[in-house]
Formats: sequence, structure tokens, C-alpha cells
Amino acid sequence: MEINKNYKKTQLACYLGLVTQAICANFVPLLFITFHNAYDISFSMLALVSTCFFVTQLTVDFLCVGIVDKLGYRVCIVTAEITSGLGLAGLAILPDLLPVPFYGILVCVIIYAIGSGLAEVLVSPIIEACPFENKESMMSLLHSFYCWGWVGVVLCSTIFFSIFGLDNWRTMALIWSIIPLYNVYNFATCPIEPLVKEGKSMTMIQLFKTKTFWIFIVLMICAGSSELAMGQWASAFAESALHVSKTVGDLAGPCGFAICMGICRLLYGKFGDKVDLNLFMIASGILCLVCYLIAGLTDIPIVGLIGCSLCGFSVAIMWPGSISISSKILPTGGTAMFALLALAGDLGGAIGPAIIGSVSSKVANNLQAGVLAGIGFPIVLVISVLYIRKKYQ
Repeated sequence: MEINKNYKKTQLACYLGLVTQAICANFVPLLFITFHNAYDISFSMLALVSTCFFVTQLTVDFLCVGIVDKLGYRVCIVTAEITSGLGLAGLAILPDLLPVPFYGILVCVIIYAIGSGLAEVLVSPIIEACPFENKESMMSLLHSFYCWGWVGVVLCSTIFFSIFGLDNWRTMALIWSIIPLYNVYNFATCPIEPLVKEGKSMTMIQLFKTKTFWIFIVLMICAGSSELAMGQWASAFAESALHVSKTVGDLAGPCGFAICMGICRLLYGKFGDKVDLNLFMIASGILCLVCYLIAGLTDIPIVGLIGCSLCGFSVAIMWPGSISISSKILPTGGTAMFALLALAGDLGGAIGPAIIGSVSSKVANNLQAGVLAGIGFPIVLVISVLYIRKKYQ
């Protein structure tokens, strides 16, 4: 009977799934300078690492539309954790085994990006299918663990390297691989319910023919762009535009951003049942716009850093909130909808940082001008939520 099923174990597995995703996305970028010095890999080649990671995730997002329902959620999510663990562990071995170390790094990145892409698609519907009372709050709480994973990767890796030295980065890679490999057991044994009854979920063609679904796609693109445009450039922005040190830039930039994002998701997870999600999304979009304007216009470093960190708070609800709104309005969207929403979010995550970088390079590498170019994303998000609120409330 359902009451005897331990859904707390499912929660734990999904939380660790997003922590794993944060490790996969943020650990290797910390080692770019190390790889450059140890293996003589150029920065242009290292840039391909992040590109390869996100392209692999986008590909997996798309493929999930057709394979997840056929193979089943458990098989796919266990595969996600295995590939994530093997990819991270492989970093300690493969670069030194192959004649060209860069190829070893790239192979490992592709392997764990497959796991990261699968987890991104699967953990949200797994939680959505569990019989929890407040799904919106639960979704926000779930996604807060990506933020804590991001902060943990930066802080724990920094502490480890300061104590044992950067030469022991292979050991750190093996340590991080323990989390997904342990989580294989959790996902193999926890209860996983079907999101939609067999034969009742919408097909991809049906979704494409549904006008409201395209609003959800726009929401996810704006959510991904708003979040990653600032998140990916936070360190460089703090260092070059605000003229603070590298250490201060890393801690106050990406770490401050991730901590504020995690706090917001945690608070909504705790008190979300008392708040109208649509209104919260609108307020978050407005706050995001203000943060972009502060960061892009101020000449005072501390004010710019505050704007950058608060931006993390403002974008926190956008991704999980968009998923919750979509699930509520299209409850039979099924795996196809979750996969396509993840695809749209990743697409936004690729577009946002690219626009900031492109605009910055056209105005004498002025990152503040680039940041100002990102204000369109929260504006479109607010307009989209207002449309949904008017039509469905």
C-alpha cells in the first residue's frame, strides 16, 4: 500500500541527484588553469569543455522524449547516476592514460554530461509523481539542492586544494564521484511512481499543437537565460567590471549568487503553500530586472556585488516555478513535456551568457554593458506569467 512506501528515500535520492548535477557542471571549470598548466591545453580548447557539456545535455534532453517512457524511469535515473560517477572518477585516470590528455578530459565530460542531462529531465517528474501535499513548495526545495551542491563544490574543493595542493585534484575528482555512485543504490531501491497513467500522457506532437505549451517554453528559456547569464559571468564580472580581487570575485560573485538562490528556494519550499506562485514569479522577475540594472549601471563595487548576489535570489523560483506552473496547467504533459522544458531551459542557459559575452566584446569588453543586455529576459518572463495568470485564474 502507498502509505508503506518510503517516499523520504525518493526525496533523498532526488536531492543527491541535483547535487550530482551541480558537481558535474561546476567542478571541472575550477580546474581550467590547472589543466592549462599541467597539460599545456590552450584556453580556446578548454572553452570547448563547457560547450561540449551543454551540447551533450541538450542532446540528452531531446532524446529523453522518446526513450524514458520505453525504458522506465528507474532504469534511466540509475543510468544517470552511474554515468555521472564514472565520468567524474574517470577524470582521475583517463587524461593520463591517453596520448592527448585533452581527449581524456573531453570523454569524461561527455560521460558525466549524459548523466547530468538525464537527471535534469527525470528528478523533477519523479518528485512530481510522489504523493506530497504541496508540489510547488516541494519542487522549489528540490531545486535548492542544486544551489547547495554548487556552493559545496566551490567551497569544499577550494578548502581541499588549499590543504593538500592542486596536484591532488585527481583525488578530489574521486571523492566527488562517491556521491552519484552511492546514489545508485537509493534510486535502485526507492519507490518511483508513474507521472501519468500509461497511455494517458500527451505526445510531443500534441504538446506542439497546444498554444499554452509554447508559453511554457518561453518561460523556461527566460528562466534559464536570467539565471545563467548572471551566474556564468558572476566571477568575471566582479573581477573585471567591479575591480575586486579573484578571491573576492569568486566568493562574492558565483558563491554569493548560488547562496542567495538556495536561500530563496529553501524559503519557498518551507512557506510556499502560503504564497501565490504566479505573483511570486512576477515579483521575482521585477527584482531580477532591478538587479541587472544595478549591476550594469553602478560604479560602486559593493553595490554591484550586492546586485549580483541578489540576482541569485530573484532567479531562484523561475526554473522550478515554471515547471510547477506547466505541470499544474498540463497535468498529462508527461515525460515529453518535462524533457522539452529542460531542453528549453538549457537553451536559455546557452543563449543568455552568449548574449552578454557578445555585447561586451562589441563595446570594448565592457561586461557592465553586456549585463544590461540581459534585461529583456526577466521582462519577457513577467509578461508571460501575467498572460498565464489572466488566462487561468
